[in-house]
Parts: sequence; structure tokens; C-alpha cells
Amino acid sequence: MAQFTLQERPGFSVSAMLSRVGSSIYAVLINMAEARSHAKQIQFLQSLSDEELKRCGLSRDRIVHHVFAGSVWRI
Repeated sequence: MAQFTLQERPGFSVSAMLSRVGSSIYAVLINMAEARSHAKQIQFLQSLSDEELKRCGLSRDRIVHHVFAGSVWRI
């Protein structure tokens, strides 16, 4: 009869690995939500007339810059 034991490698932790996976999934979901929000903002602003944009202090060519101005780009 064969016997074996399961040994973790030094420096390896199942709980740490699961924590990293969970953090990665959370980060992806947050990024997706932010992207959706930005897309909705851009779509709304593009639907406004040039006069309405002017009243908001925007021009059509600056919409994307305005929407992403407060964003922090993550690599």
C-alpha cells in the first residue's frame, strides 16, 4: 500500500494564494464598474448639444479628457 503526505513548500500558503486570487478578482470587478461608469458619462455628454456643453463649460473635443481627468491609470 502506498502512502503519501502533502507538504507545503516553504514560503507557500494556500490562504495567502486564495487571498491574492480574491484581491485580483475584486480589482477586475472594480475596474469593470469604473469603465462602465466612464462609458455612460461619455455617452451622456456626447448626446448633449454643443450649446448645452458650452453651458457646462465643455467642448465636444474635451469630453473624454473631462471624464477621465480624475482617474488614476493602473497598469
